[in-house]
Amino acid sequence: MPVELDAAVPDLTRFVQAGDTVCWGQAAAEPLALTRALMAQRAEIGGFTAFVGVSWCESVDVAFADHVRFASYCGAGRNRHLAAAGRLDILPVHYSTLGDVLGRNVDVLMLQVTPLDREGRYGFALACEYLAPLVERARVVIAEVNEEAPAIPCAQTIAPDDIDALVHTARPLPEPPHAPTGEAEARIAAHVADLVEDRAVLQVGLGALPDRIARQLSGHRDLSIHSGLINDGLGYLIERGTITNAFKTRDTGISVTGLVAGTRRLARLVHRNPAVRLASTSCTHDHAVLAAMERFTAINSAVEVDLTGQVNAEIAAGRYVGAVGGAADFLRGAACSRGGLPVVALPSTARGPEGTVSRIIARLDGPVSTARSDAGVIVTEHGVADLRGLSLAQRVRQMVEIAAPQFRETLESDAFASLKASR
Repeated sequence: MPVELDAAVPDLTRFVQAGDTVCWGQAAAEPLALTRALMAQRAEIGGFTAFVGVSWCESVDVAFADHVRFASYCGAGRNRHLAAAGRLDILPVHYSTLGDVLGRNVDVLMLQVTPLDREGRYGFALACEYLAPLVERARVVIAEVNEEAPAIPCAQTIAPDDIDALVHTARPLPEPPHAPTGEAEARIAAHVADLVEDRAVLQVGLGALPDRIARQLSGHRDLSIHSGLINDGLGYLIERGTITNAFKTRDTGISVTGLVAGTRRLARLVHRNPAVRLASTSCTHDHAVLAAMERFTAINSAVEVDLTGQVNAEIAAGRYVGAVGGAADFLRGAACSRGGLPVVALPSTARGPEGTVSRIIARLDGPVSTARSDAGVIVTEHGVADLRGLSLAQRVRQMVEIAAPQFRETLESDAFASLKASR
């Protein structure tokens, strides 16, 4: 049976050793009672590595890098401060492989879980995804049993014998920072909504734009969810009855997700909701599963896209702000799905140090997160470029047309050089 820790000051020095790699749930799934104690005790523990996902809370801070090496698959949330200070090491892997990769390295797993259910087992609360395989593979598992965490149905639960130590709390969940959207995002959302069919199975990425796009789909009928995350936009569709999951060829009637990442309103919506199910990344990102679903529709965002369809979803203005993530997994699944739709959406411009810059460019300023061979439909506020089956020259013409008007002439003049370099 697990050791009961003091809720006021849980002593983690008994369980975390110098040189360990510690991992915990991301977004609102972070076990704050444990992560706050971990950072407070970092000097006593000695140097260790913290693998963090999207972070919304103060436990991820540059000040803690005196004894903590921070690593992540992404630069989102508060991770951006670490990246800007050169204190974030990135693991550039596809999300579908993240659980296996971490399973070879994580020593201590810290979870936020729900209280014991009728079968005497703990629930994953807000996140199962890449955490599930770590329960058996980590040397130590420590849990925060939060009375306020939503109990979301999940294919996997946790036995008390799988937990080495725990602390009981009853604290409110953190909420995501507000990210406003404007006219450009509204026009992008309208373009994407025109592409999405009724009875589509939706996947959306993290961020304000995918959330806005999801909300634009409220006029559709009988949509379904099979996604790495459910955000507030998808929650809005669930509330309105737009999501029925009635025509899914797998998990009929159920929205499947690895993570619930949104406000407390969303947490209340999914609490004990039999029409929502948490699953591991091995299910949510599995290519065979995605390809087998009809009308699987992947909606993801990007930092920039070049004229041939290569996507940089990681680095903006020299700083790591995004991730390799699951975009390639989902885009490939959508490309192989009968009636599937692989979408990458982004505003055509961004604010740079010297003014407005184009996000449709001749050559990427960052890494290739998604290859041009996986390019599907690119959407900006200026229109839609369906690159599927097009040659390089055809792609260039389509991409120039969805760039901001003030950059099109320059892009056209750069197009020949871009094509030459791409061959």
